[in-house]
Amino acid sequence: MTQTDLTAQTQQTPEPKRPAKRSYTLITGCVLAGLIALLALVSLVWLPYASDDTSGGRLTGPAGDHLLGTDKLGRDLFTQLMTGSRIAFEAGLGSVLIAAAVGVTLGVLAAFAQGWLDDTVSAFLDILIAFPTLLLAMLIVAARSASLGSAVLAIGLAQSAVVARLVRVLAKRVLAQDYITAARTSGTSWPRIVAGHVLPNIWPTLVVNLALQFGLAVLAEAGLSYLGLGAPPPNASWGRMLQEAQATFITAPAGALAPGILLVLLVIGVNLIADGLRDALDPAARRRRA
Repeated sequence: MTQTDLTAQTQQTPEPKRPAKRSYTLITGCVLAGLIALLALVSLVWLPYASDDTSGGRLTGPAGDHLLGTDKLGRDLFTQLMTGSRIAFEAGLGSVLIAAAVGVTLGVLAAFAQGWLDDTVSAFLDILIAFPTLLLAMLIVAARSASLGSAVLAIGLAQSAVVARLVRVLAKRVLAQDYITAARTSGTSWPRIVAGHVLPNIWPTLVVNLALQFGLAVLAEAGLSYLGLGAPPPNASWGRMLQEAQATFITAPAGALAPGILLVLLVIGVNLIADGLRDALDPAARRRRA
């Protein structure tokens, strides 16, 4: 076989469809997060029992009336799980919206900074990122009343530094391109450049990062609720359920295992979605990983 034949055969051989296989990552993540999201949506219109109903008896096992049993106060565990899933999504979505609004605004403004101002802004964002998110959230919640709204605000503000740092780096790369110089030469205003060039070019990476921030926000809210700084009773946050069930784990393990498993599955599902979005929105990264 000649070199020409080998070249022709190579050109005719189709490349393996690796991206199609990797799409299962996104599908799996959507299924895991979607099932828990469905549980949260159902809790808005229907619950098996009232959140403060303690008529089920203390620490009963799974039975016909109580699918997963009851806790030490006689409350239905499945009802608490449904309520906790709603609180988890409210915390995750609310925190991400706050982080996106504050972080994108600060990041874009920081991208225009030059010289000492640029160094100062960069150092300030690095300090905020190095500060533990949960500790910063605890300080903000401690200054306010312990509630779900305070927890969401605290987590969102803490995560906004990470978003701002990322947006600053990405926006600076876009602003250094030649077509930005051409747009400015033609008289295009900076707001139109940001809306027409900067944001459309950074949103794929930004969406992936916000998906990851969602999972971190859910974990942070669970941590705050575990410490008594999240949604107050009778709201059944997964973190509060874990805290209340730790003393009865040996005799009634479902009270701790059920919220812990759902928390892990939700975070894994969101991380898989972020990984799938990274492949779908960044073909270059997909080729490098292949």
